Parts: sequence; C-alpha cells; structure tokens
Amino acid sequence: MKVKRETKRLYVGGLSQNISEADLQNQFSRFGEVSDVEIITRKDDQGNPQKVFAYINISVAEADLKKCMSVLNKTKWKGGTLQIQLAKESFLHRRIQIMKT
Repeated sequence: MKVKRETKRLYVGGLSQNISEADLQNQFSRFGEVSDVEIITRKDDQGNPQKVFAYINISVAEADLKKCMSVLNKTKWKGGTLQIQLAKESFLHRRIQIMKT
C-alpha cells in the first residue's frame, strides 16, 4: 500500500544564528523529502541578530509529520531550542498554484 505524502510548510523557530540550510535539510530529510528551506534572521535597530527562524517545505506522510513534530519540537539543537509548527502556505506559493490551474 502506497503511503500518501503531502507537501507541508513548517515553521521552525528557536534556531541559532549559525544554522545553515544544509543543517535543516539534513535534520528534516529523515522524515520526508525537503524541497525548500528559507532561513530568516530578524535584527534589532543596530543590526544585531535577535531571532532566527525558518520555513521548510517538506513532502511527508501524516504519520511521519506527527513523528517529526513529537521528536524535534522543544528539543535543543545546535545552540537553540526548536519550536516546530505547521505554517500557513506562503503567498507566493499559493499564487503559483492558482496560476497553474
């Protein structure tokens, strides 16, 4: 029986400043196929990084998504404490999907 995979967009907060796209790709690829990683760094008025988070697009089965959330959420990793939740679909991605139909 073939397991149905869906593309999900995850918000991953609590990242350290020295995290890379490859780090996130490696960490999440054990649960599904990672198609895109976008790291965002928010800075204060002086340009110092304050908050680092990422959005990850992953093609994943529902059971693997639940496993990913339970295994990684609130765990310490590379100097940060991960906060993982489903994210809203990006505006750009949604617009591309509409244009395809």
